[in-house]
Amino acid sequence: MTQPRRHRRTRRKRQGNFAFLYRLLAFVAICIAIVGALSLFFKADQIFVTGTSRYSQQQVLRASGIRQGGNLFLLNKHQAASAITEQLPYVESVRIRRQLPNALRIEITECTHPLAMEQDGVLWLLNGSGKIIDKLQPGQGESCPLVTGLTLTSPQLGQLAVPENRDKWDLLQQLWQLLRSKDMAGDVQSLDLTDSNRITLRYLDRFDVVLRTDDDLDYRLNYLAAVVQRLDGSDQGTIQWDKDGKARFIPD
Repeated sequence: MTQPRRHRRTRRKRQGNFAFLYRLLAFVAICIAIVGALSLFFKADQIFVTGTSRYSQQQVLRASGIRQGGNLFLLNKHQAASAITEQLPYVESVRIRRQLPNALRIEITECTHPLAMEQDGVLWLLNGSGKIIDKLQPGQGESCPLVTGLTLTSPQLGQLAVPENRDKWDLLQQLWQLLRSKDMAGDVQSLDLTDSNRITLRYLDRFDVVLRTDDDLDYRLNYLAAVVQRLDGSDQGTIQWDKDGKARFIPD
């Protein structure tokens, strides 16, 4: 190989190295510029907390770890939302949204219809997911439906309830979710699961509604609403279904 040819190859190699280094430096410079822009702009100058009546905005922010003026894009929304639900028991769910260029919105969903379970001289309140959200004295929490016939294992505030009877617990969870979805939960005063084959609701403080554990609960609740509409406003008694699936009203 001649001398000029070797020089040309060496020169091309150097040029290639310089080009790669130039592209690398340009990429790093762009990244630094982006990070700098994110640091200078897109700050959470305004933070809006909605959906909560039990907790103040300061309590929500303190639980989340979010600070005013923090960068919107460096915020870990999942971590902040988890911290809120862990530290504020009555919060069922959290949604955090960025509103560019300088605002953050924290949307809270609170537990509106907790269940009550009395055990060992303590009244425990549970949300729809089975998390224990409050610890009261018997006689408090009178507006909450009282669950009987089911026992919890070592209940602790802020933790998911652990039932001794999983089948009864699953039935309670299924029924309560259906009642909430149909806007009927606020009309229930108690739920009795003492009998393993049935669950009895005190409904509208006028009716004892007997449901079998093998019933189609969704269908039965729709049927219940229709039955109550046909009854007189002063009627009180028991509503249950016979073997043919027909509802029977037995007046007191």
